[in-house]
Amino acid sequence: MISTAIRVARVGSAAELAAAVLMVAGFPALMLAALVPSVPAFAAAAAVTYLADHYLHRKGSYLINRLGKVRAGLSIRFLIRQLLMILLLARLSYADNLIYYGAIACFIAFYGLQAPHGALVQLIRNRRRMPVATRNVDLKSRIRIPDAPPRRLLHRSAEKMLHLDLFAVVGILLAAQVKSALIGFIGIGVTVALATLYVLTLMPYVRGRKVPPNAEKVLAAVDDWLGQYKPETVLYFSGSKDSAYQVNMWLDTMENLDSKPLIILRERAILNNLAPTTVPVICVPGGVHLMNMDLSTVRVALYAANVGKNIHLLRVPTMKHVFIGHGDSDKLASVNPFSKVYDEVWTAGRAGRDRYAIADVGVRDDDIVEVGRPQLAPIRTWQGVPEGRIPTVLYAPTWEGWDDNPGNTSILLAGENIVRRLITADPPVRVLYKPHPFTGTRSKEAKAAHQRITALVQKAAAERAADSRFVADSAAQAQAKAELARIEARIAQLVGTGGDKGRDEAEATRDGQVDVARHEEVARLRAEWNDAYWRSFPTWEHRVITGSEPRLYDCFNVSDAMVSDISSVVSDFIASGKPYAVTDSAELGAEEFKRNNTAVRAAVILSNSAAELGELLAAVRDPAADPLAEDRKELKQYLLGPDEPASIDQFNTAVANLAIKSETRNVGQESRIAAATADAEKLANAVPGQRVSSAGDTDGVGTG
Repeated sequence: MISTAIRVARVGSAAELAAAVLMVAGFPALMLAALVPSVPAFAAAAAVTYLADHYLHRKGSYLINRLGKVRAGLSIRFLIRQLLMILLLARLSYADNLIYYGAIACFIAFYGLQAPHGALVQLIRNRRRMPVATRNVDLKSRIRIPDAPPRRLLHRSAEKMLHLDLFAVVGILLAAQVKSALIGFIGIGVTVALATLYVLTLMPYVRGRKVPPNAEKVLAAVDDWLGQYKPETVLYFSGSKDSAYQVNMWLDTMENLDSKPLIILRERAILNNLAPTTVPVICVPGGVHLMNMDLSTVRVALYAANVGKNIHLLRVPTMKHVFIGHGDSDKLASVNPFSKVYDEVWTAGRAGRDRYAIADVGVRDDDIVEVGRPQLAPIRTWQGVPEGRIPTVLYAPTWEGWDDNPGNTSILLAGENIVRRLITADPPVRVLYKPHPFTGTRSKEAKAAHQRITALVQKAAAERAADSRFVADSAAQAQAKAELARIEARIAQLVGTGGDKGRDEAEATRDGQVDVARHEEVARLRAEWNDAYWRSFPTWEHRVITGSEPRLYDCFNVSDAMVSDISSVVSDFIASGKPYAVTDSAELGAEEFKRNNTAVRAAVILSNSAAELGELLAAVRDPAADPLAEDRKELKQYLLGPDEPASIDQFNTAVANLAIKSETRNVGQESRIAAATADAEKLANAVPGQRVSSAGDTDGVGTG
């Protein structure tokens, strides 16, 4: 029942639910205490509402946001409490007492100060929001960006300002209880004085040297940096904050380019969720600002997603535009007709080229280049299940998608069947469940199925831990956990001192140049963390893995097989050479399913009952008898291209070749412009009375 209430109220825990109930019930209790009247009861109810409100704000509760939407926001709740206090004083026969009028005057003045306070806070935030935010770009030497106000002044500022009424409330209640107006006026004075001081403290940050430069100066500084850096290859990205993974997957590739790289983002939310990188990053929310930016040295622009804002860069003719995508799969998104707006489309292998040919969406075969998948370098090739370890099967379904096509995800119809068969397999296997990060964001049914699958895995893990057949190496795991704690502490220290934590956008832009030594140490520590993570629990323990760590490819490397859906996850996993299964959730039938989806041609095809899982497990337990091993080798090359040369080398070659085409086009354009200018000058210098043809010949008019 409690869990149902938590879900309905959309709070995160039983404690949040309790706080919400106390806060909502506290206000009727305040009214009752005021009508009785009872100062102690009113004080107790007020304390409950203050504490519950503060707790819910600190937790960022969804309920707080909803209350604001129905006109019961923070300011209204404070105002109601203050009005009920005035009612309490009236009921106590203080209507003719100075403390009564003092309380009214205090609350009027207090709310009078809310407007300038709110205006100042908003003005400071607006002025410190940069027209262009950057990382690894030296703006500090070009423009002066002042320090932000202390975080305590702006963080949850409205709540802090409103809570200053606490001194007046306590003073007035004490005055009513002990019948001494002096105590009440002291509390009133403290509240008004602190509120006034808060406003005065904010005022210097809206004028003078504490105000960041205007948009014109910032953009000029960015252009000056661009002119000095001279970027050659741009990775352009736009999307929601949840899609940051689509650009993050290309960061290592950008760092390994032979040409000068630059990343252009369009949303601040993406910048805030961008993984650490040494590549210069410019976030340009405004389309006009982007179109006026000096990108004259850029020769190749790479696009990881088909989105509307791509048009703002696609309009630039001096660079060649390439769609590189954010995964290789047989989904319709991989053959989007929008792709024909690019100069080239780069695919991993021959399969991508064939998809466009079959789809016939206007992308010419001559415009497709096979470059492999540079991101797949960390995936290790399978050598069989290590001696003494039970097989590990990764279940990595994709999300439900934007429509209700039953073939989008196996979670809804097959997920629980898959997990049940895996956790009850004999001989036993270990299950790793890593769902897509978007799972449940659109479909309530998918979210509920995900929660049921999570519960199944966790219950099976608990049962296995109590099974005497499975013995844990407690000492080794304790050592690994200690190592994890040490690594996490060091990473937190490095990220805390070198990242954007605690800094506003202006400061992060000013100080956003990466410390390369720190960046390299963090990368090394993350690799050590991954190793320690897998050693911190038994190799037979079922696990639900969400969040960004451990990464999907790390899960690939510790798994011996995978079950998934039609998505780029399958194409990536093929790089490992390990057995895999794909669920035909739409029940097309194995032959039709293989015909429509290249990546499943070497897979075990699962129905929604998952009855075919035995074939996958048999291949894992006895690789020599695996009937699909050779098919997987052939499919790997077809989907992902040859192993030699390395994919990053293929990628760099493709960039270089396209840059030459771009430069050739620009030189030709300059020549044509020069020729047109010469013709115009010739026309201007022609003898009056003559007309000069385009060939330069004269046509006689009055020649003789």
